[in-house]
Amino acid sequence: MKSKTSFLPQGEARPSRCPDNTAFKQQRLPAWKPRLNIATVLSSFFLSGAFCLSVGVCLILSANSVREIQIDYSDQCSECSKLRENSSNWNKECTCSANFTLEEGIRGDVFMYYGLQNFYQNHRQFMISRSDAQLLGQNANIPKNCAPFATYQNGTPMAPCGAIANSMFNDTIELFYNSNSSAISVPLLKTGNCWWTDKNVKFRNPESYNLSSAFAGTARPPYWQKPVYALDEEDERNNGYLNEDFIIWMRVSAFPTFRNLYRRVLRVRQFADGLPAGNYTFFISYNFPVSKFKGRKHVILSTVVWSGGSSLFLGIAYVVTGSAATLTGFVITAIHLKLRKKKTYFQK
Repeated sequence: MKSKTSFLPQGEARPSRCPDNTAFKQQRLPAWKPRLNIATVLSSFFLSGAFCLSVGVCLILSANSVREIQIDYSDQCSECSKLRENSSNWNKECTCSANFTLEEGIRGDVFMYYGLQNFYQNHRQFMISRSDAQLLGQNANIPKNCAPFATYQNGTPMAPCGAIANSMFNDTIELFYNSNSSAISVPLLKTGNCWWTDKNVKFRNPESYNLSSAFAGTARPPYWQKPVYALDEEDERNNGYLNEDFIIWMRVSAFPTFRNLYRRVLRVRQFADGLPAGNYTFFISYNFPVSKFKGRKHVILSTVVWSGGSSLFLGIAYVVTGSAATLTGFVITAIHLKLRKKKTYFQK
């Protein structure tokens, strides 16, 4: 009797397409196949449901503990918005303010976000309109997908190029605490807000002895008021492609309504424990028009917890999944009891 391995006639060559006679290629590896019974199936459904429900409830309770206040300043700054819609008025500064009151203080670390509504960053042509090689400080050719924000008519390349960079949010927002008829400026941190991988891996300035000379021969995007090497006049390390406001903006959102981290409250003096209760004012230098696409602008003050911000989406998703798994377990249990009862009846 021939063995299983000697399936070829003696002296005949093995075909070139025939797999080697090994346990792996001939599918003779040992395998384990679980034998499902009603106990293991129901246990898996009920345990999964209990786990998801527990996690979902914890996430919802955690998100509800976040302190957050959101101020829509689109209407307060409507005159500035009309002014900014006219491209010939960019040289005129326009400021506005929005007042609000904290009935209770916000304790702990306080984060300031700017929010945009009805701004679609997920359009394909918008998302690819960038040059990652340029953002790494390389002297690479600007890709065609940066057009029409790649070069000017005289051939001068834009730095940075692309529609994402050109549309960068450029409102300046300051926070003041009104105490005893005096306005105290709330100290805000503009660095340490972006992802470490973005700051240290994905973005680099061109190598040069001087940042302005590194961008010689380039020009700012048409929407910008300052060149890329002068975005932060107070901190030279926060300039160029390493500017954190720019880095955060370049991480596009999947939804038309989104928020980006703008500043963090520096916990010093009377703000050591957070923001005390009282009257506050947002002082805004308005530069980002939104009326053309029927958008809205918000500024948000919020705390964070171990699970993140105030979004309930993840917690609700866990609760729905856990409820579905638990309900499926009860349905399977009912079907099993009914079939078992019918089987017992026929056996009698």
